[in-house]
Amino acid sequence: MSDSVSHLIFDVESIADGDLISRVRYSGEDLSPDEAIAKYQAERMEQTGSTFIPYTFQIPIAVVVAKVTSDFRLVDIKSLDEPEFRPHVITKYFWQGWEMYNMPQWVTFNGRSFDIPIMELSAFRYGISIPKWFDDSGYKSRRNRFSTHAHLDLQELLTNFGASRFNGGLNLAAQSLAKPGKMGLSGDQVQSSYDAGGLKEISDYCRCDVLDTYFVFLRCMVLTGKLELEREIELVQQTRDWIEKESETCQACADYMTQFGDWKNPWLIESETADAEPTDTGPTGSGPPQTEATKPDESNA
Repeated sequence: MSDSVSHLIFDVESIADGDLISRVRYSGEDLSPDEAIAKYQAERMEQTGSTFIPYTFQIPIAVVVAKVTSDFRLVDIKSLDEPEFRPHVITKYFWQGWEMYNMPQWVTFNGRSFDIPIMELSAFRYGISIPKWFDDSGYKSRRNRFSTHAHLDLQELLTNFGASRFNGGLNLAAQSLAKPGKMGLSGDQVQSSYDAGGLKEISDYCRCDVLDTYFVFLRCMVLTGKLELEREIELVQQTRDWIEKESETCQACADYMTQFGDWKNPWLIESETADAEPTDTGPTGSGPPQTEATKPDESNA
């Protein structure tokens, strides 16, 4: 059993760059960074019904990365550059770590349209070279729109690359597996939390999102036939034990465990019912039947 890292599951929390907004959108108005952010948020609310500012005007202030092995075990979670949370250092560690672990697969939920682009743009902003990420090898390129070997966006997997809308997002996906989903902060509260000095709270929120993403990732591996359901159940229990141990020193993990639930396995429930009331309706067990159930030919009995 190797602890070699094959997947890096991550989430990014970001804030608006008020100085950039002031210079680009309100040149000549002499607005302070805070005033520029407030004005742009008001415009966005009127235009879109949300205060969310496009990622091109944002910088990362918390990035949490989970290290996962080739057999899908979670071995560690790190919040980059904690407790300083310097955007340029976070960006450097993000791409440097990817290369250090021999370019494993990035895993996100809706990261194709936000998390990856903001980290690319941050590398541009801070003068960080990532030639291996931008290697142009045609359809095998790591940045190919439909490539999953370098980046697996779970939302795109579940929607066939946007053929449908995944209403409910990561919160719904996680809660359908009885995992916590959104806790405490929401994405549109990150800016105000940062303004109030809540960097640690933001990092903790990001950590919980990464844990949710890991459990959704496991089920997606079952969905795509890369992992047996029985093994996924074992991995979930192992990870639960790991989170409980981490809870001794990690408040985010302790908070996460207060909402951690057990997925109700319908195959196991049917199996237990069948054991209590024997029937001849088909196979039972802890996982879905793999073949069509058949009955004996009574004409030959």
